[in-house]
Amino acid sequence: MRSPTRFFTLLLASALFLLFTTQVQAAIDETTPDAQALSQLELRAEQANPRDQCYLYTQLVHTMTEIAVKQMANGDDEQANATLKQINRYARLIQVSLEQNTKRLKNAEMLMHHTTLRLAQALHLAPEDDRTNVQATLKQLDLVQNQILDQVFNH
Repeated sequence: MRSPTRFFTLLLASALFLLFTTQVQAAIDETTPDAQALSQLELRAEQANPRDQCYLYTQLVHTMTEIAVKQMANGDDEQANATLKQINRYARLIQVSLEQNTKRLKNAEMLMHHTTLRLAQALHLAPEDDRTNVQATLKQLDLVQNQILDQVFNH
């Protein structure tokens, strides 16, 4: 027979795990915004306090990756390539922002991890001619994720 204390401990641990995973999933929203919301997110990241830019640009990269995946799935290769170029631009801005004393690094790292996984999963959607572009973007995002992770451990 299980003790009531052990039962409640397991119940509490399960509830905390569920709460944590729900919060992480809320941060990793798979819906893509309309053009106006995307422009607002870009403007917000550009005008943000330098300490906040890393996370905001990571959100932007994540959102743009979701858009690129949908474009690839719909066969809109030219638009997907244009979106991948934007992702690379924002990835470079994340690298620049890492030089600041940034906030929410762990959140940025988790979001970037999800983003790189998502793009890696979508690699097969790209036509053979465009896979090089997707792979280059994926390589750039992996590099950024590793740099964010280094910053997390150095703080």
